[in-house]
Amino acid sequence: MEPWTIWLIIAGILVIVEIATQMMWALCLSVGALGALVALGMGLDLTWQIIAMASLSLLTYAAALPRFRKWQDSRSDRKCRTGMDALTGRRAIVTHQVDPGKTGRARIDGDNWQIEAPGIDTPIRAGAEIIVTGYKSIILTVRPA
Repeated sequence: MEPWTIWLIIAGILVIVEIATQMMWALCLSVGALGALVALGMGLDLTWQIIAMASLSLLTYAAALPRFRKWQDSRSDRKCRTGMDALTGRRAIVTHQVDPGKTGRARIDGDNWQIEAPGIDTPIRAGAEIIVTGYKSIILTVRPA
């Protein structure tokens, strides 16, 4: 088998590994393998091909890492909250009055939730708008809007 086909096969396998794992390191090694293929085309021996692969892989990693992290951060900032965490910051309408130190009820998106408003001095009347600030078990903690 020709050396150029070996480098091409290595690069292809690493691209497949990258697609499967999405960890970025295999893509960098694949670029390094293509660099070794270029070194082979320039007539350099195996030692220089390996040096080309290693150095190009490291350069690709150093150049791509900040972009990869930025991309990952942008994906995690999409506010993909689920369950009770998705209710935090939402507005709701009180359906049963909340008295100081007691619980009441509120409606969010058609669901009726038990709520409490710690630290209030006056009742929050039915029909008032509130903001969910957190939760304890299945009881939402709220404040007046």
